[in-house]
Amino acid sequence: MPVTALHHYTIRCTPDELPPLVDFYTRVMRLQVGARPEIPAPGAWLYAEGQPIVHLYAHLATPDAARQPVTGHVDHISFRSRGLKEMREHLDALGVPYAEAPIPGWDIHQLFLNDPRGLKIEMTFWLDQEEGGAA
Repeated sequence: MPVTALHHYTIRCTPDELPPLVDFYTRVMRLQVGARPEIPAPGAWLYAEGQPIVHLYAHLATPDAARQPVTGHVDHISFRSRGLKEMREHLDALGVPYAEAPIPGWDIHQLFLNDPRGLKIEMTFWLDQEEGGAA
C-alpha cells in the first residue's frame, strides 16, 4: 500500500494567531520548530523526530471562521503518541484541559484536547507499547 503514515497537515491562520499556535504545538504537544522554505507568508514548520508534522501558514488577514468552520471538513488530527502517564502529568501541570477515551476491547487509549483555534487534537497511545503496559 502506498500510504503508510500522515506526513503533515497545514493550519491556516492570521499573523496574530501564529504565536499562540506555535506556543501550543511546541509547549503542549512538544513539537519542535524546524527548517521551513522561504514562503511569502509568515509561518512555522513543526517537527517530531526530524519529520515535519504541522505546518502553520499565516496568510489570512482576518480569521476565516466566518467563511467556514475552523476545521472545515476535518473533525480532528491524530498523533501516534508515547508516554501516556507522563503526558497526562504534563497537560495537568500546564492546566490544559483534555478528555480521555479508552477504547473498550482494544489496547488503545486516547487523549483529546484543542489547539488555540479550536482544532481537536487526538493523541493515540498503544498500551502494549507503554512502559508497564497499562494506562
